[in-house]
Amino acid sequence: MKLLTGPTSPFARKVAVVLHELGMTDDVEMQVVTTTPIKTDPEVAAANPLGKIPALIREGGGALYDSRVICRFLNAQADGTLYPQAHEWEVLTLEATGDAIMDAGIAMIYEARMRPEDKQWDGWLEAQWSKVERAMDALEARWISHLSGRLDMGQIAVACALSYIDFRQGHREWRSARPQLVAWHAKFEERPSMQATKPE
Repeated sequence: MKLLTGPTSPFARKVAVVLHELGMTDDVEMQVVTTTPIKTDPEVAAANPLGKIPALIREGGGALYDSRVICRFLNAQADGTLYPQAHEWEVLTLEATGDAIMDAGIAMIYEARMRPEDKQWDGWLEAQWSKVERAMDALEARWISHLSGRLDMGQIAVACALSYIDFRQGHREWRSARPQLVAWHAKFEERPSMQATKPE
C-alpha cells in the first residue's frame, strides 16, 4: 500500500501516528506530495477526486481517502483496538472534534496563504479561531477522563489537532484556561508515535 501524504498535513500525520501505533509502518510506503486547493497534484486527484491528502492506494483495490476512513481501515487490517465497541460513539465524536479543530486551523492558513492580501478577511480568521476555542473548551470540560483512558482514535485525533494548532498558530494563547488539556497533551506528545511524526 502507498500513502499520499504531506509533511505538514495534520490529517496525514494522524494516519502516520496510527501506522506507528498499530505496528504497520513497514506495510505502507509514504509518498510525500505537494498539493494545494488551487493546484492539485495529478496523482492526488487520481486517488481522491476531491484532491485532498491523505489518500491510501491499495494493491488490487480502490484508493481510500479521508483520514477517518483510512484510520478505520488500517485498524481493521491490524485487528486493532482504536475503535472499541464499548465506547464507539464517544470515540467517533472525539475524533470528529479533533478533525474539526484541524479543519478550522487549515482554513486559517488557507485564508492567509491562498487568498490575495486585499481579499483576506480578519472576521473569517477569528470565526475559525472561535471554533477551535469552543472545541478546546469542550475537551477541557467534558472529555478529560476519556482522553486519559486507554488509547483510542479519538485521543490520536485530538493530539494531532492540538499539535497542529501549536505548529501553525503558536502565537495564539490557548493554554492558560485549559490546564487539564495542556497536561494531557504534553504527556501524549511524548509517545514514540508522536515524536516520530513531528512536522519539520
